[in-house]
Amino acid sequence: MKKSLFLISLLISSAAAIAQQRGPGGAPGGPVPAPTQAAPAAANAPKGEVSKSRTLDPDMNVVTESSVTIKGQRVPYKAVAGTQPVWDENAKIIASCFYTYYERTDVKDKSKRPLVFSFNGGPGSASVWMHIAYTGPKILNIDDEGYPVQPYGYKDNPYSILDVADIIYIDPVNTGFSRIIDASAPKSTFFGVNADIKYLAEWLNTWVSRVNRWASPKYLIGESYGTTRVSGLAYELQNNHWMYLNGVILVSPTELGINRDQVNAAGLRLPYFAATAWYHKALDNSLQSKDLTAMLPEVEKFTVEEYLPALVQGGSMSPEKRKAIAAKVAKYAGLKEEVVLQNNLQISTNLFWKELLRDKGYTVGRLDSRYLGIDQKDAGERPDFNSELTSWLHSFTPPINMYLRDELKFKTDLKYNMFGPVHPWTQDRTNVAENLRAAMAMNPYLHVFTQAGYYDGACDYFNSKYNMWQMDAAGKLQDRIHWKGYRSGHMMYLRKEDLIQANDDLRDFIKKTTPKEGTPAKY
Repeated sequence: MKKSLFLISLLISSAAAIAQQRGPGGAPGGPVPAPTQAAPAAANAPKGEVSKSRTLDPDMNVVTESSVTIKGQRVPYKAVAGTQPVWDENAKIIASCFYTYYERTDVKDKSKRPLVFSFNGGPGSASVWMHIAYTGPKILNIDDEGYPVQPYGYKDNPYSILDVADIIYIDPVNTGFSRIIDASAPKSTFFGVNADIKYLAEWLNTWVSRVNRWASPKYLIGESYGTTRVSGLAYELQNNHWMYLNGVILVSPTELGINRDQVNAAGLRLPYFAATAWYHKALDNSLQSKDLTAMLPEVEKFTVEEYLPALVQGGSMSPEKRKAIAAKVAKYAGLKEEVVLQNNLQISTNLFWKELLRDKGYTVGRLDSRYLGIDQKDAGERPDFNSELTSWLHSFTPPINMYLRDELKFKTDLKYNMFGPVHPWTQDRTNVAENLRAAMAMNPYLHVFTQAGYYDGACDYFNSKYNMWQMDAAGKLQDRIHWKGYRSGHMMYLRKEDLIQANDDLRDFIKKTTPKEGTPAKY
């Protein structure tokens, strides 16, 4: 599980996975050609716009103003689309990160105004996903379940959290419009777990100083690999930049560096299998007749108390017990008992996505198992492609290019990298869950909130619960660790009902974790 989660993007899918399925941007694997010198905006370019160019001005911005109605209230804001350099230790510009910043303009005292730093995942994914589908002032033109519709486009987001917090969406190097500027800069400066955390913390320190927001309550939100990033950033910002946070929000989290051996990995995914089978009406009536959240506790209890202990026994298990466990696993996963036995009671996610609806001629999606795919042949042990990711790229790619260029006036001929070349990526042995725990222990203000989709097979909901249990094994921080599940997948906010609820949950989390004036940070 750990390897597969790290290698796929979106959020999410990594460049390696995209290359395998010939995703957008072709087959990444090496750095994009980077300009050695940034080209300044043309002297005759229209005021408030960037000149069209395939080179990148590493330090500039364009400001526009607009408003959005959120919960019946008009919220005026300014949008800043810009770039800010990444410097080396000799103050030489070696790269530049593109960002989009939204600031509510009718708030006079910014010291009390929460500020949210938003990252997506990959590694190698731009910040586009949560930017124009979740928390920002614009959302995609999609149907209520999250499927693409034409004409492609975007519209106002009446559920955005901009009413309660200002938000900056950051594209790490080689994603979005962010690029390496100095071709001689070592790629290891940017592409690795620890390197990513280090340079982005420096970048955030500079940005906060530039916009004079040191006094503001601060929050990090990350999705998928972005949860690895923000968990590490919480500690790095606190310990090396003395920037203390109020909250870290983990959307569809990875394993956060908490080790799962083969046995644990196999056992922990069963509740996700059950949720997906329930959605596709593949369970027997005793389970199917129950509501999803009424059915899952039974599966979770079996997983912890019977399934995992049985898997530990391996070949020493009696034939009778093996058959009994297989029967229950098959019942909860919606599979045939013989399939479970043939796989030594351990069902891989790839096999599950292929097997569950094999008799109906469909595969189910990896990142959101509500989505269906059609393979060249029904035989095999894994789907031909990720049906949900293909669907999402329908929805996201045209709108982000239209929005940034047309509405925010960031005129450029650079390609917006939905997934960028960030390999080789150094998979440092970093337990960022421990980093996050340590940051919480040292900062009584700091709370953590996890959001997970029941139908997410890449970063599944039960593993996100396991993260919380293992991150705080002593149970001393549980009153500051919060969890919420949603009836959708990796990007739960694509489903309208969950978009509304998830933003409300963020809004409540921010309000509850922004202390009243004068409240001391102490135990």
